[in-house]
Amino acid sequence: MKRLALFLTATLFLASGCAGPALPFNEADPLDARVSGEKALAHVAALVAIGPRPAGSEGIEASRQYLEKELAALGWTVRRETFTAKTPRGQVEFTNLRARFGEAAWGGKVAGLICSHYDTKLYEGFEFVGANDGGSSTGLLVELARVLAERPEAARRIELVFFDGEEAFGTNITSGDGLYGSKHYAAQWLLKPQKERPRWGVLLDMVGDADLNIRAAVRIPRQAIRDLAQAKEKGGYVVDIVAVEERLQGISRQLLDVATELDLRRHVGTSPDYIIDDHIPLNVVAGIPTINLIDFDYAPWHTPADTLDKLSTDSLAIAGRVALRLVEGRLLPE
Repeated sequence: MKRLALFLTATLFLASGCAGPALPFNEADPLDARVSGEKALAHVAALVAIGPRPAGSEGIEASRQYLEKELAALGWTVRRETFTAKTPRGQVEFTNLRARFGEAAWGGKVAGLICSHYDTKLYEGFEFVGANDGGSSTGLLVELARVLAERPEAARRIELVFFDGEEAFGTNITSGDGLYGSKHYAAQWLLKPQKERPRWGVLLDMVGDADLNIRAAVRIPRQAIRDLAQAKEKGGYVVDIVAVEERLQGISRQLLDVATELDLRRHVGTSPDYIIDDHIPLNVVAGIPTINLIDFDYAPWHTPADTLDKLSTDSLAIAGRVALRLVEGRLLPE
């Protein structure tokens, strides 16, 4: 799903809007210290108990209802973003879930995004429950919603996004199959003035492996850059991809600094290769510099063995702590 070349033509400006003054970081009382791997795993277990959750299925609707209920109980207001898209299996309905802290938050801007995909890949020959691929990041994002709710001034600056349709219906993600939710979501920022768009994003995916080895994806596929150049030659408005890439490099350095601060550097690095995931449309289509925290070194990926017993509460806590310290300690204070 992650590594085939993705051909994207973008027609957007670089998002550099601001969501109010910088939010000071209280190093004596960091939010990341409150992240619970046990609570995150409980959410993953609830999703896995639903069974397979591919786009357009009864399972994914059940998972939507679960997420909406859990987030509402934590004070987050969830909005469904439903759309249809052409797929190799015909027209399919997809629904992204967008959450902001309290109803009033929808009237203003947010500084950044924290995202996950919550669908699982469709297989007909076996039951794929996607404990790590789809489940781990989604369960962790609900746990981060709980922790952020304890500091409303931070929560109101962030939008949580649960993408539908990350998985391709074919074997791998291609230009026409996969990343349905993130492509649609990224395009919606066209409807907003540039100054109102988020200025950064953090995507979580496959973060529960007991042998955690996050290699953050920060590189943009060369084909996407060539497509941008061609669009510019034709007179279209395109993202300033150089500025996006520079910002991504800055965020990646901040990520490594954070991992070092938390004494978790052995679990966190950056990938030398590009990885195709939901961060690509955010970067290339919407111009929102978005880093992808992912452990792609996972043998049960896209097999029946991607089950709950392969996950670790420690790994979920590590991924959550690193993500939240990056957000609260580096990105929000900027």
